[in-house]
Amino acid sequence: MQLLRRGDTGPAVAQLRAMLTSQGLLPPVPDSAGLADCFDLALEHAVRAFQQRRGLITDGIVGFATYQALSDARRELGCRVLRYVIGRPMRGDDVCTLQERLLELGYDAYRADGIFGVQTEVALRSFQRDYGLFVDGVCGPATMRALRQLQPKVRGGRPVLLREQEHLRRAGPALRGKRILIDPCLGGAERGVVVDSAVEAELMWDLAQRLAARMDATGMQTILSRRPDTCPSEAERATFANTAGADLVLSLHTDSHPSPLAHGVATFHFGTGNGVTSTVGEALAQILQRELTARTGMLDCRAHPKTWELLRLTRMPAVRIELGYLTNPEDRRKLLDPVCRDVMAEGVLVAVKRLYLLGENDQPTGTFTFADLLRGEDLLHGQIAQPAL
Repeated sequence: MQLLRRGDTGPAVAQLRAMLTSQGLLPPVPDSAGLADCFDLALEHAVRAFQQRRGLITDGIVGFATYQALSDARRELGCRVLRYVIGRPMRGDDVCTLQERLLELGYDAYRADGIFGVQTEVALRSFQRDYGLFVDGVCGPATMRALRQLQPKVRGGRPVLLREQEHLRRAGPALRGKRILIDPCLGGAERGVVVDSAVEAELMWDLAQRLAARMDATGMQTILSRRPDTCPSEAERATFANTAGADLVLSLHTDSHPSPLAHGVATFHFGTGNGVTSTVGEALAQILQRELTARTGMLDCRAHPKTWELLRLTRMPAVRIELGYLTNPEDRRKLLDPVCRDVMAEGVLVAVKRLYLLGENDQPTGTFTFADLLRGEDLLHGQIAQPAL
């Protein structure tokens, strides 16, 4: 689709203005003003506000992701019949509201991501069966009436929290056998940020290889999301991770900024900013922040919830790591240093280990080494392999 930005005019801009006005982000423009089809500064500010609210990249430019989010935001639960459609799943805020209600009532819709998938249909069928409704997995008038009548008296909290934590607890502290998808960004002809001899795609491919080697040494199963000559879309990478049955997804990126003063490490996990989040993804993102900043000396730009496709469409916790700014001389120097990339790989591996330790038998941030980790894994494997007498 056509990108829309400040200075553009035409019917598409008028439609955009109407969408943002319906969201309460813009006042109505009288027809006599002649501004409805003009992408002005006020419209750009409204776009940025909407993007920030929805966990999108806040650039004031309307591309596919922003337009899709605007289309989703127009849907309210009850305005249409909801069902699972193979190949073209229904999506929108109405689906998200349905998922949240099912979760609040104790039905596992997995994650309120606004996409009506198989898990949502299973949860809806369970609800219909328990409440004596016709079990068809379709949210029609009768199911809507039941959902309205059975709204819980207490709302809030994180319904997915206990399920994700229990899954993590059952996985155990050992890394052996864990399946990790490592996602080096871009690939093929897409090189990303290029500053002097620093190329984002090449640096992240190298870091992915270093990380995979260390993970393999612990007995983990590592999968790369792409080959050197390919550049799958985020949706394709998410589908690959789901098909491969990965336990975690680690997406490796660097950043850029017009100002060379911008620098530091940031991590991103799935979250809408209103309490809907991947709790394990959030925990891993925060651990990664602590480990990487302690080991590299880079600025801590914190962990943030986002709704980017790789984070939203994966059926397991996924974290995107922005390892510094190639446009910053100091960050670039560190990223070009193979020794520093080794340090980064060790930091990511240790962060994954800390996640599975659940705070037990842990060590201070930045002090856990690869050698310590290997010794610990050997000890754990020995305890598991030797039957009790």
